[in-house]
Amino acid sequence: MQSRRVVITGMGQISPLGMDLDTFSAALEAGTSGIRKIESLPADALPSPYAGEALDFTGNISDFGEVDKNQMRSIRKNLKVMCREIQMGVAAAQRALQHSGLAMGDYDPERSGVIFGSDYMMTIPEEFDKATAACLNGSNEFVFEQWAEKGLPEITPLWLLKYLPNMPASHVAIFNDMRGPNNSITLREASAGAALGEAMMTIARGHADVIVAGSTGTRVHETRTCHSYLQDPIAKGSDELSGQCLPFDLNRKGMIIGEGAGSIVLESLEHAEARGAKILGEVIGQAICTGWKADRTPDRATAIGNAMSVACRDAGIQPGDIQHINAHGLGSEQSDWDEAAGLTQFLGDHAQKVPVVALKSYFGNLGAGCGVIEVIGSLLAQQKKSLPGTLGYSTPDPKCQLKVSAEPQEITSDGVFVSLNFSPQGQASAIAIRGV
Repeated sequence: MQSRRVVITGMGQISPLGMDLDTFSAALEAGTSGIRKIESLPADALPSPYAGEALDFTGNISDFGEVDKNQMRSIRKNLKVMCREIQMGVAAAQRALQHSGLAMGDYDPERSGVIFGSDYMMTIPEEFDKATAACLNGSNEFVFEQWAEKGLPEITPLWLLKYLPNMPASHVAIFNDMRGPNNSITLREASAGAALGEAMMTIARGHADVIVAGSTGTRVHETRTCHSYLQDPIAKGSDELSGQCLPFDLNRKGMIIGEGAGSIVLESLEHAEARGAKILGEVIGQAICTGWKADRTPDRATAIGNAMSVACRDAGIQPGDIQHINAHGLGSEQSDWDEAAGLTQFLGDHAQKVPVVALKSYFGNLGAGCGVIEVIGSLLAQQKKSLPGTLGYSTPDPKCQLKVSAEPQEITSDGVFVSLNFSPQGQASAIAIRGV
């Protein structure tokens, strides 16, 4: 079966740089950081008081854009069974659909679907307050033997639905009557590229005409933040450098935590043209690869090099054809070294020619939410014909032999860019997109 062309017709994002596309684009263009002193957690109790919080997102129904009355009623009713990550994901998807001009009735429900990436989702401690208190004895000690009889009845019956990683795709499909392919992917930061790639292939092979693809994630969370500080290479301290994400820079101090969600609407070219949709870009290649060493440790450099090679082979392009690479750019030493090694392996003689930009320098690591937001950033940059610089990049790390874009530079609207993300476990995803 001949593969169909897959185009992008809508975008939506919730990030530390705002909730609408114009605000997001303006922040990138102006070099405005969304990283600031954390507000949702006790900053003084953390090893670092900085984070990229999506402060504009409150979970109010107005955050979901201009939804019709029936959708508004349905979304509002279900807010109580959505944790913040799910709410952000659904809001980004609704905004993407609105941006695309697609409304129920404009598409065949049976040939329309949703594919979403996410992190594993963690419960907040408050969910178990009453249940735990019910199991305390006279000495204020927790008695586990009383949990089944006294604790469990105090937990909200629908508690688990608030934290299942398949719920963003489920809610978006239900709210928009999309009965076709539906999938959820949990590969940490690689989730976004994997979701976009799966969505592209689903349409290309003829199994759907429309797919809402996206991802949502957080590192700003009562429980998840504790996990991040224990497991991830986070910048610690309260000095100025500790509040900056500086990918590939010699003076970087580590990762900055953040939260956000992004979504794009993908359609077959025929479907988009038939309804007169404005085409924003075309997904022309995708890949997801895993690198693993003999000693059972991740080989991220190999995974990155392979993902870039496969995505570009899929797209029918060579390294020299790439307008820019939207890098993972975590801002920690080993991660940046691995990424630079994988990219230079792939780029070869073009390593000092192809511009590399790292948008996490603007908002930190949003977990699974990063990848789609970064794709949106590149698409908006192409529309403006101006690629933003990597914020704060001033002292190149000699171990990262890449052409990191430090200042804004002119680009064409129809060039090809590749978005790259990878997980600490060695899973890398790459998406090749041509602008219009």
